[in-house]
Amino acid sequence: MNDCNHWIETLQAHGYRLTRQRRLIIKILEESHEHLDAETLYDRVRACDESIGLATVYRTLSLLKQVGLVEEHRLGAEHSHFEATPETPHYHFTCRHCGRVIEFAAPEVLNVARELSAREGLHVTDVHLFLSGCCARCQKGETE
Repeated sequence: MNDCNHWIETLQAHGYRLTRQRRLIIKILEESHEHLDAETLYDRVRACDESIGLATVYRTLSLLKQVGLVEEHRLGAEHSHFEATPETPHYHFTCRHCGRVIEFAAPEVLNVARELSAREGLHVTDVHLFLSGCCARCQKGETE
């Protein structure tokens, strides 16, 4: 995933500092192997530093999203989930039964975006693909 120097350079390039609070939030996002919502991220941050408030988590997520270090996803839930921006694009499938999120690569999606851009004279800045349905485990009745 991203290294600390990348985070520092990106924040500084946009006129921001990597504060202690931001560093902790970034560390938790980078170490997570799941998509965290703000409340879960806040709980994990508070376990390390009780002085950090929920508003700080939301402000930091907004800032990190603004500078391109964090992506926000709506994964079929009523709220957003966040992850450190991956080095290579990937997309998400969410099971409507168990809520499991499966990440997958699909280079074809970027090819479609490029073709559409060329054909229509567009400048595409973001590409999102979200699939939902029933995962293989739920289809077999194997959910916990």
